[in-house]
Amino acid sequence: MPRNYFPTDFNEVNQCQQQPKKTANYTADMVNQMTEMYNELGNDGLDEIADTLGKSVRSVRSKLVREGVYVASPKKTASKQEGPSKKEILRDIESNGFDVSGFEGATKAALTRLMGVVAN
Repeated sequence: MPRNYFPTDFNEVNQCQQQPKKTANYTADMVNQMTEMYNELGNDGLDEIADTLGKSVRSVRSKLVREGVYVASPKKTASKQEGPSKKEILRDIESNGFDVSGFEGATKAALTRLMGVVAN
């Protein structure tokens, strides 16, 4: 006898929809220990926290972000150099009667050297 393609029993439908339960990567105790250690050590202690918990640094950082504890370290920004800009140097070279077409992509140091040669 062919089997009915449409389940008539609620248990059959429920069995099809059940998904395996996910296992937690971190227990509540691990999260508490991690946050306490992070509050003491900061971003420099992520390696130590990861070693203590037996997890990767990336995993620990992600969990701290999810818990709202992690504060990213500020990124270093490039400091602006004092002195004339490349456009100003090109204008100075051009004012001395030198054609500057093609020098737009040159480095500032190269343009400064060229300015020294053209000015003499």
